[in-house]
Amino acid sequence: MRIIHVDNHQQRKYGHTRVSWAIKLYTGLVRAGHNVLAFSDRDVAAFEAPLRIRELGRKKTNQRLLQTAEAFEPDLIVIGHCDLIDNETFAEIRRRNPNIIIAACNNDPLFVPTNAANIAKRCEIADAMFVSTGVDDLQIFSGKRARLWHMPNPVDPAVESADTSALAADDPQLQTDLLFCSKSQQHTERGRLVTELKQALPADFRFHTPGMFDQPTLWGRDYDRKLAASKMGLNLNRQEGYQWYSSARIAQMAGNGLLVFTHAAARFADFMPAETLTYFDDADSLIQQVREFHHDDAKRRHWAGRCREFFHREINNTLYAQYIVEAASQQPFSHDYVWQR
Repeated sequence: MRIIHVDNHQQRKYGHTRVSWAIKLYTGLVRAGHNVLAFSDRDVAAFEAPLRIRELGRKKTNQRLLQTAEAFEPDLIVIGHCDLIDNETFAEIRRRNPNIIIAACNNDPLFVPTNAANIAKRCEIADAMFVSTGVDDLQIFSGKRARLWHMPNPVDPAVESADTSALAADDPQLQTDLLFCSKSQQHTERGRLVTELKQALPADFRFHTPGMFDQPTLWGRDYDRKLAASKMGLNLNRQEGYQWYSSARIAQMAGNGLLVFTHAAARFADFMPAETLTYFDDADSLIQQVREFHHDDAKRRHWAGRCREFFHREINNTLYAQYIVEAASQQPFSHDYVWQR
């Protein structure tokens, strides 16, 4: 297929990029054999705007997307988090090309009101809506144009290339026993859990929390290196209990071989094999399991290695991208996608 992928492709980061599910989707679409053109709305807006003030470039950016669609003649447009592009622009693209398919993707949580509003807005124009929350919780958006689908957080083998599950606990490369990176403090009380965990663990336990407790956040290569030097990781969402919802860190940690602790309320056991992710229900169960895996390194390496292998085999970005194409275009699935069984 010929595909335009509209999202933030971080061109103005000049290499100091975040680990981006949008870029993973782009590379996955290419690996799946599609002809893909990236349209980075934020970068185009800054380039086109007077004085490089992004908001002043909004109108021109919408015009440039229309121009791009006219020239490239896509079969499919995949929309990510591109808030500068109006629904009216996508409607005009469809008017000019009635056979075009529009797939919208949203990787942010439903409990943030502005994000829920963004999903509802895109459901009015898209043919298919893919959200990182499970379909049980997406029914609030039913009744609009878009068919509703879950999408997981994928690994990219070129990005999640480390494997700390292959390293013994005494390997000098492993400098962190447990890692949790976060900077967002809105719509969450997870800081209390992190504080309780810190207080319960021994003083020599290397629990590192970049972005919290006045520690600087990590981006780009610094973040890559930190993952590659960590044994275990905390997958704490700002709020828990949404079906299959997780921040993208679950794939970043699992894909690099960290043992991942995640809340049982997300129900990942629906499709994840046994002895992969480690589930907890509350602070006490989390503390108990962190201690157990810290002292049983063979068990840590076994579970983390199984989880890494499963993510790379079944939840990689090539399968993820092809699933989005097939579901949006209503093709028969070419793979037994584990999250769709």
